[in-house]
Amino acid sequence: MSQNQDFKNTHHKTKIVATVGPACDSYDQLKKLVIAGVNVFRLNFSHGSHEDKKQIIEHIRGINQELECSVAILGDLQGPKLRVGEIADNRLDVKAGDILTFTNEKCIGTLEKIYVSYPNLAGDVIVGNTIMIDDGKIEVMVSSVEKNGDVKVKVTLGGIISSKKGINLPDTKISLPALTEKDLEDADFIIKEKLDWVALSFVKRVADIEMLREILIKNNSKAKIIAKIEMPEALTNIRDIINASDAIMIARGDLGVELPVEKIPLIQKELIRKCLHRAKPVIVATQMMESMIDRVKPNRSEITDVANAVIEGADAVMLSGETATGQFPVLVIETMRKIINEVELNGYKYNRADDFKPQSHSPSFLSDAVCYNGCKLADDSDAQAIVGMTQSGYTAFMLSSFRPKAPLFIFTKEKTLVNQLSLSWGVKTIYYNKEESLDNIIKDQIQILKKLGFVKKDDVVVNTGSTPVELHLPTNIIKINRVE
Repeated sequence: MSQNQDFKNTHHKTKIVATVGPACDSYDQLKKLVIAGVNVFRLNFSHGSHEDKKQIIEHIRGINQELECSVAILGDLQGPKLRVGEIADNRLDVKAGDILTFTNEKCIGTLEKIYVSYPNLAGDVIVGNTIMIDDGKIEVMVSSVEKNGDVKVKVTLGGIISSKKGINLPDTKISLPALTEKDLEDADFIIKEKLDWVALSFVKRVADIEMLREILIKNNSKAKIIAKIEMPEALTNIRDIINASDAIMIARGDLGVELPVEKIPLIQKELIRKCLHRAKPVIVATQMMESMIDRVKPNRSEITDVANAVIEGADAVMLSGETATGQFPVLVIETMRKIINEVELNGYKYNRADDFKPQSHSPSFLSDAVCYNGCKLADDSDAQAIVGMTQSGYTAFMLSSFRPKAPLFIFTKEKTLVNQLSLSWGVKTIYYNKEESLDNIIKDQIQILKKLGFVKKDDVVVNTGSTPVELHLPTNIIKINRVE
């Protein structure tokens, strides 16, 4: 079997998101990652130029065409990320008890003074606030706020500070907007390049999402929004944030610094549950297989972490430095796919219909009920496929949220959805633009699946759809068929 044929026969329901970086940004490397199991490529706008990203986008679209696949592209906005500036010799050894000065005037960082990319630091912090550097590896406490805008801090946990490491302020309400000037420029690029998803960093409230949504609508962009959950304030407003966004990313890096680490596992579990209830895709991200940046095998705890995310029902698991800068980007994808396949094929029953039933108060309750019962019927009849149709993506998200046992195929005439739905658990999307009678459409869809090798003679297929076809109503029918 050729490499490309082997790729076409692989299917893991929990999707894999891989970050593109210097370790994998060539056409050949990206193609190898797709063959290994990547469903979505993440472009991190914290690093690299628009010219570099444009080349990567062209590579990915070329691979989609060559392999006849639908890998999505996610643009991840940097957001108001706070960082230290350049550090002398890229290394500053600080010890507990040292007094440092943070300033908003650019300088090369030394024990005397360190630049921090936050103009209002002195206005937001108060004496006694904790400040964390480099994901909490170094901790300092505010000892005084000077009239000139400098902030003096005392080191409570020492270590090595290097250039441009991130800063977290777990005790402080940050006054920066959700979209910085850089984010607005990057969003404009994302819109022009027609990326599939855009991730908004450091979301705190619904207004943050609405601000980005207005920009997308104004520019006629069909990109969908992922809200990154990495701030304590987001958890306070989580129900409204989930409703306002198109998907959620559990960004455990900053979240684990902003909150006590022991709270993260249950927060992850609860966020996945809430997203499933609302039929919103959810990504588990950060440090999933970080040891494979420079090792050929993951830690046993990382294997369990990936498996647990799958068991909890995440739509996707995400890799960052493992693929962006790691030594073994293809191997880490293959390893992650094997873990996912092991859980999905042998370790866990996915049918969650008993846990996640349609909500009677939902404005889409009738359509939701059809999707729910379509999945239940497929389970009861041991169907080999569930087929849905969508123009907005909602039916796909809803069918996926019930985590059916049968493979899930979505037909759509919206070309943008073909790639976007690659993020959703279990979904395989097929472009289809015919609008005849519903019976002819269903017959045609089954023949397409048969031709592609997804079903065969005598297989049972459960179809969902809407009638009258020309009115494009929400899903309102279920039909069960045996393949001829």
